[in-house]
Amino acid sequence: MSLRAGDPAEIGGYPLEARLGSGGMGTVFLARTSSGRPVAIKLIHQQFAGDSEFRIRFRQEVAAARRVSGAFTAAVVDAAPEAEQPWMATTYIEGPTLAERIAAEGPLNGAGLRNLAIGLAEALRDIHRVGVVHRDLKPSNVVLSPEGPRVIDFGISRAADQQTLTMTGRVIGTPPFMSPEQLQAPRGVGPRSDVFSLATLLVYAATGHGPFDADSPYLTAYQVVHEEPSLDAVPGRLRTVVEPCLVKEPEGRPSADELLELLRDLPADLGGAAAPGRV
Repeated sequence: MSLRAGDPAEIGGYPLEARLGSGGMGTVFLARTSSGRPVAIKLIHQQFAGDSEFRIRFRQEVAAARRVSGAFTAAVVDAAPEAEQPWMATTYIEGPTLAERIAAEGPLNGAGLRNLAIGLAEALRDIHRVGVVHRDLKPSNVVLSPEGPRVIDFGISRAADQQTLTMTGRVIGTPPFMSPEQLQAPRGVGPRSDVFSLATLLVYAATGHGPFDADSPYLTAYQVVHEEPSLDAVPGRLRTVVEPCLVKEPEGRPSADELLELLRDLPADLGGAAAPGRV
């Protein structure tokens, strides 16, 4: 997407080439380092730059992203969380997001579905091993690179031993992919909240819709907290793995390490979405 009128020509000395997208908190641009390496620069919207609470959250995002830089995430190249308008540059990962892939081609199946599940579980394992909870796993935060899935956007992540910072009056997260504890007691969210979110994401990847799928975010949130997930269309072998990840109490879910072992034990070809009413 081309740069728009009013977009900066450079950020932190990095010339901008294109606008990759914009969300509620900031805009992401494609830029290049002096050596020609492509990077994605997230520039925080001006209206948040003077918000001290938001600046704390952005510093936490940068710190979390630096801690988890590895094979399954976008490595931090540079950042200026104290700048007048804060920004962070990460390695640019080429490929569609999972949301874009499902919208264009429909649900994943077979070996592709298994590979996605294992790749994301490996990412989650590595994220948790350095003491970070992502807290916003969703299809638009997964990029399907040629080398495998990559988890991006640590905007609402936190260190597992750090008190959660919430913005007053806002639900931070995306209800169809949030855990019950995120909706009920966000200050107590731990690593197994990410396991719940990963399971909802895998259901979406396999069927084209999440296990909690209502017409409004409020109804969806109610379903997440109080109702059983809709898993009828999930391929049977995958269903046996994701179902325990979706229990309401976090202590009843497997860890990311345990989930990874369960996924690795699945057959190479998981098949496709089952017909409604069949397992």
